Amino acid sequence: MSDDRGLDCRGLVCPLPVLRARKALMAMAPGAVLTLLATDAAAMLDVPAFCQSAGHALLATEEAGGVLTFTIRRAGQG
Repeated sequence: MSDDRGLDCRGLVCPLPVLRARKALMAMAPGAVLTLLATDAAAMLDVPAFCQSAGHALLATEEAGGVLTFTIRRAGQG
């Protein structure tokens, strides 16, 4: 069973997207994937830094129409 999920943080400013991503990831199984949407430009720096410090894998970062999409794999897989 997949524990993958999405988290919409559009319109929220730093540090809320990172805090909400942290909370969501903590509730997910190791190895599960979170897709985070954000519009705060600071997320482009904050999310990768959070992933690195917490050991999560940042699989992809995309930007389209002012919306940043981060694909994060929760630490502890395998």
